[in-house]
Amino acid sequence: MAASAQSDWDIQCEWGGQGLAALAPLSDVVIIVDVLSFSTCVEIAVSRGGLVFPFAWNDARAEAFARDMGAVLAGPRGGAPFSLSPSSLLGVSPGTRLVLPSPNGATLSLEAPGPVLAGCLRNAAAVARTAGAAGKRVLVLPAGERWPDGSLRPCLEDWLGAGAILDALSGPCSPEAETARAAFRALRADLPRVLHTCTSGRELVERAYTQDVDLAAALNVSDTVPVLREGAYHSGSARR
Repeated sequence: MAASAQSDWDIQCEWGGQGLAALAPLSDVVIIVDVLSFSTCVEIAVSRGGLVFPFAWNDARAEAFARDMGAVLAGPRGGAPFSLSPSSLLGVSPGTRLVLPSPNGATLSLEAPGPVLAGCLRNAAAVARTAGAAGKRVLVLPAGERWPDGSLRPCLEDWLGAGAILDALSGPCSPEAETARAAFRALRADLPRVLHTCTSGRELVERAYTQDVDLAAALNVSDTVPVLREGAYHSGSARR
């Protein structure tokens, strides 16, 4: 069944760029979910008073964009001072302008029509409240990861992050949204273990980024709702 068939329901859930293209034009608000990197990074930076510019590429184009925006360019995990490691952003100070390149969450953020929110486990309930106030038709979009050939790799952490947000939304849900919500409810009591042992989490733990997984697995510890407006995420309310 085509993704657009979910338009029969107000609350929808679909993966990646193709899901975005099919369903976003029919939605009042889009929530980008990239739990083990982008969305958690955005929540942490914005909650500390930062402004985050998503960018699709991490190359000379990103360097030029950061200069134009008067911003710091984040690097890959391990880069200094800021990177796609959520723990690296704990030191963000108010007023920091950060360009955050990402092939998944940032790319989808830039492709989505507004309003666009960045959701993760940390702010799931707050994001759901803001989305519900913005309109009744909500698309929750788990970003997924990439296989070596560039194709979409659906990942458990984004499915659970989407489910956490869906669990706090009200309205008629598509079967896909119901399934994501059910998966979250089944694993809610064990989220830290699940995130540490799922494929993406194990990759990070093996690379000594355990703290990043710890931060990403914290459920509803933040009321910050990053809203994309004029090319940057900041804390605010969603509106057209």
